[in-house]
Amino acid sequence: MPDPQYIMVGEGHRIATYSWGDEDQPTVVMVHGFASSTKDNWVSTGWVRDLQRAGYRVLALDQRGHGASDKPHDARDYRLRQLAGDVEAVLDTYLVDEARYVGYSLGARVGWEVLQDIAPRIPRAVLGGVPDGIPLARLDLDQVRALADHGTPVTDAVTQNYIRLTERVPGNDLRALLAIATGLRESKQADPDPAHAPHQPVLFATGTLDAIIEGSRALAAACPEGQFLEIPDRHHFNAPGSRVFRAAALEFLAG
Repeated sequence: MPDPQYIMVGEGHRIATYSWGDEDQPTVVMVHGFASSTKDNWVSTGWVRDLQRAGYRVLALDQRGHGASDKPHDARDYRLRQLAGDVEAVLDTYLVDEARYVGYSLGARVGWEVLQDIAPRIPRAVLGGVPDGIPLARLDLDQVRALADHGTPVTDAVTQNYIRLTERVPGNDLRALLAIATGLRESKQADPDPAHAPHQPVLFATGTLDAIIEGSRALAAACPEGQFLEIPDRHHFNAPGSRVFRAAALEFLAG
């Protein structure tokens, strides 16, 4: 991992960014999922290595509330438009006019927005594990809040999986992650709208064991140039480590 380079975004928060490769190479911007980080989602799983070998420059960011970025506890700091704006700010800061986009889970939902907000700058994208509803809709916020406030054990199975992920990644802040989930729900704008789908070529990829697979497939069908990949024998939390997923993404990005 290189040392993070920080940029400031509109509300005065620091976003940690990372860069690999040369400026004259085609750029891929990578955005990780909820309770993860650039290192956890993209470096440890081999994505950055494989993209570099394929001749790409890689830019990545720790989304606000994650990794080495600032972690505010106010849900108002985590509207979807702000998360998408952070990606645009990274491209602007690094003077990147055009980049392919790779996102997973929350990063894929942010990518759906980015693909439309700055469409001319994102010619092609890979969106893995993207839900067709509000991101983190299956997370029981009351149980997470009780855990954060009183140490009350979580009993909901899906929420337990998220908590385990939170505890696995060093530096995670449970109250910041709770604010992210709350902010996305309160914005009432987090549902991807199939009637306003991206027009670029987009590869959607979801694990065969992931409960959101049919919703992801429906989003792919709504895109004029959407393709869909079933990641064999993977669930939502381990799909980024799939070699099948990486290989298909590299082939698609080369387009």
